[in-house]
Amino acid sequence: MNLHDLNTQARAGHVQELNLIAIEGGDYLLEARVHGHAHPLADARGRRLRVHSVAEAKGWLQRLPDLPLNLVHWSVQDEMCGMNSAEEDLKLPISRR
Repeated sequence: MNLHDLNTQARAGHVQELNLIAIEGGDYLLEARVHGHAHPLADARGRRLRVHSVAEAKGWLQRLPDLPLNLVHWSVQDEMCGMNSAEEDLKLPISRR
């Protein structure tokens, strides 16, 4: 999904939330939740849109309708060998302002 598609879906009321997912190396991926399914945002070349800060992500999203935005950190137990944990990912709401 590109930003134009996201804007169209958001204005139609189909987007439940936006997630800014922290990935290794200090970068973030943006995804939209539409009808319960994750849709990663893509850049102009069709690759996953990668941002380097929360402020940069907010800049990409500034022209969209006001939607819930969450910062998501995956559970570290998912990345460790032999760890079988029911711990959930950390998901924190952040302001779009």
